[in-house]
Amino acid sequence: QVQLVESGGGLVQAGGSLRLSCTVSGRTFSNLTPAWFRQAPGKGREIVAAQRSSGHRTYYADSVKGRFTISRDNANNTVYLQMNSLQPQDTAIYYCAARDGGLQIRTSQYNYWGQGTQVTVSS
Repeated sequence: QVQLVESGGGLVQAGGSLRLSCTVSGRTFSNLTPAWFRQAPGKGREIVAAQRSSGHRTYYADSVKGRFTISRDNANNTVYLQMNSLQPQDTAIYYCAARDGGLQIRTSQYNYWGQGTQVTVSS
């Protein structure tokens, strides 16, 4: 059974930084495409970033380009999301997700999900 466990959320002031971590077990991590999604109150879940299993192709939502960075450590089965220059509109529950196969950006295309971690950015 594949399990994803996120950590690193919290409360930060606007302009600050946070790093989210997601550790994956139950599947060969190097074969997975991991991604980060987020869901703000009253809104649908949207993709933030994804990185192909080879690490050579990366996707970022326009709203986070230049501020967020997704990276992975295959040796430790972990994917990270470094978030800089955080703004109040980044406030959401952030979910780690993964899929068998190539990079996709729709929620429905991801098989495995973490429980989510809250990120709150105060103005």
